[in-house]
Amino acid sequence: MPFEARIAAMSNAPKELLPELLFPFLDLRAQYAAMRNEVLDAISGVLESQHFILGPEVRSLEEEIAAFVDVRDAVSCASGSDSLLLALMALRVGPGDEVITTPFTFVATAGSVARLGAKPVFVDIQPDTFNIDPNQIESAITSRTRAIIPVHLFGLMSDLDPILRAANMRNIYVIEDAAQALGARYRKRSAGSIGKIGCFSFFPSKNLGAAGDGGIMTTDDAALADRLRVLRSHGAKKKYYSEFIGMNSRLDALQAAILKVKLRYLPSWVLGRQRKAERYKILIEEFGLQRQVTLPSSAERYVHAYNQFTIRVSKRDHLRDFLRTRGIPVEIYYPYPLHLQPAFAYLGYGQGAFPQSEAACNEVLSLPVYPELEEQNQVAVVRAIAEFFNTARA
Repeated sequence: MPFEARIAAMSNAPKELLPELLFPFLDLRAQYAAMRNEVLDAISGVLESQHFILGPEVRSLEEEIAAFVDVRDAVSCASGSDSLLLALMALRVGPGDEVITTPFTFVATAGSVARLGAKPVFVDIQPDTFNIDPNQIESAITSRTRAIIPVHLFGLMSDLDPILRAANMRNIYVIEDAAQALGARYRKRSAGSIGKIGCFSFFPSKNLGAAGDGGIMTTDDAALADRLRVLRSHGAKKKYYSEFIGMNSRLDALQAAILKVKLRYLPSWVLGRQRKAERYKILIEEFGLQRQVTLPSSAERYVHAYNQFTIRVSKRDHLRDFLRTRGIPVEIYYPYPLHLQPAFAYLGYGQGAFPQSEAACNEVLSLPVYPELEEQNQVAVVRAIAEFFNTARA
């Protein structure tokens, strides 16, 4: 169905009442219950100190994230979107520059490029990983290309070696959009440790989520880290004296204190997500769905962090609606590729420009995956999927 027709169909769809969900798509309450006292103690400490902007809690979190990612520096900010914007600003990307990225991602990736007056240049994805296709990047590079932003989508890192080779030959920066990939690895290296800058989000649904918005940038370049720190605070090293135009994008101390508690749990949470993913794979085989369901890629040189467990299916919209009538929570990330959205119409891309991204938008479906997810609920998910396809065959 053409993009415009899909929008109209969704807008005109009847707003029928659906059954109550059997369980949440992501159960943050269960996560919180396991560490409630630790979080409350951390919050209390900040309130007692009355130091809310930057300060020791934020510095401590930055040091711990840098150690976790295995880089020299980490610089926090107010959101994952800001981390991308600040990274581009620090590398002096601006009008006339081009930045290569993927159209199959959240809008913040290309939106950060456009906000600086630079041009997003899209490259299609690999159908098995959902990540940018390294083999198509070379043909997209021009004399104006300033940076490449591979997105580590759903917790699986992009194939960075060929991307870095293409970039290093031409002095092009690589910025890792690792918003969904804290805890992921590629050839034994952590997400955010390979490109010039790694950009992470602490949005509540991420593997390490704050009690609100937050973000962080990682780098091995000390001078670049200093510039990022200045940029996040109005371009000023000292009060009321701005060396250049920056922005107000500072992580609250309250969020830093909460994130420090949660960071201690992150390795076990990632392991828990991986175990739930493996259980889905076994269940899909047990229910005989190998032909109907394409599973997430899991190559040996990668460690998948499973921020999402995203399958591919035919008749995706019908399956989603069927599952909702059964009380099964599912989500679509993402229903519309960036190149066909009105915000990027000025780039001149048309339908068919990036067929793999467009096909993914029609076929992807994310199933619940989190450490607290109960076995019986995973069985309910896969059983309902099997019921849909068995009904469709009948």
